Amino acid sequence: MPHSTFTKNKPLIIPSEQDGVRFNFIAHSRGESRVCVTNQNKEFLLIQKTKGDKTLIKTDKVTRVTPINIVKEAINAYTKATDAQVVSSNTNILTEKLKPQDEYLKDIDYFVNEFDTDKEIYIEIGFGSGRHLIHQAKQNPNIQFIGLEIHTPSIEQMLKQVRIENITNILAVDYDARLFMEFIKSNRVGKIFVHFPVPWDKKPHRRIYSQDFIDEALRVLKVDGSLELRTDSRKYFDYCVELLTTQPSGHITIDINKDLAISSKYEDRWKYQGKNIYDLKLYNSYENEGKNLNYDFGFDKTINIDKLDKNFDRKAIVQDNFVVSFSDLYISDDKKTALLQLTMGNVNRTISKYILIQNGKASYFQGDPLPTSSNIAAHQVIKQKVQCD
Repeated sequence: MPHSTFTKNKPLIIPSEQDGVRFNFIAHSRGESRVCVTNQNKEFLLIQKTKGDKTLIKTDKVTRVTPINIVKEAINAYTKATDAQVVSSNTNILTEKLKPQDEYLKDIDYFVNEFDTDKEIYIEIGFGSGRHLIHQAKQNPNIQFIGLEIHTPSIEQMLKQVRIENITNILAVDYDARLFMEFIKSNRVGKIFVHFPVPWDKKPHRRIYSQDFIDEALRVLKVDGSLELRTDSRKYFDYCVELLTTQPSGHITIDINKDLAISSKYEDRWKYQGKNIYDLKLYNSYENEGKNLNYDFGFDKTINIDKLDKNFDRKAIVQDNFVVSFSDLYISDDKKTALLQLTMGNVNRTISKYILIQNGKASYFQGDPLPTSSNIAAHQVIKQKVQCD
């Protein structure tokens, strides 16, 4: 990561500007500082640590931005503005070859803020090589497919085949399937495929199937839409049967060793070895209410930084559906600005954020968290702590 080590001859003037880089404020805590900078219309933080006569200035991973040259320019501007004597550095500005954006690979923000379609949606969770996903997309050209996968080589392999075969009705996303469907509108999905998920027998909390996952699946499914599990694990199959047979609505079907039009190389191997393949489908019976993602992550009270500092508590708060942990509180010399560093969200996919407090007003630095149910629940706790309620 970009960084410089140097001896500093004079302090940085705040606020100030050097070579187009704006230095907004510095906040301190326990021998470290956070330097807020703006470069090329992007606001982010640098970490400053001083030991003896040497200072390290480096990227803050929580607020990192792209391309990386933006950060390198900021670090170089810092050393220039402070007349620093650089001891070591890796901030040479290189001509970057920007990777062309793949129109079929989207980040989660796209599905929160931009995704909209009049087409019926099919979702495949953990598509692997993409054989089943691509087959389904070719057989159903009027369906919008969304494929979820966290294994980067699998995503690249699937997208390569999509381009070769000129398939235009697949979107891929690298995101936790247990959280993803919160961003899909109700009653829009025809099928959800979960083929050969990791059983996680020793870590059942990591399984895709849970009551929360099933609730979200039933919400997004159309009437008669289906959630379809295919697995070679009898333990996982039995676990899911127990979950689904306790649902207050819907109906299920079970098949063993059913042949599909397309199968993965692993399925072929398991069949050759004589392993049973289990299919379990849950069909939705009711139309569900819509879900509002326009949640206000605001703070409605004036924040007293001195009071917050006095009451600051790093003890983590862990609930069934969310976690909140406060890491550190950085305060400017004039005590008009502070940064509260924290971890929040779903226990299986936490995020790190900063809360910026200036002149008594608080907001999430670099924008609000995604409006998941876990983040919303976590925010209620954060709000009470920050406002010292």
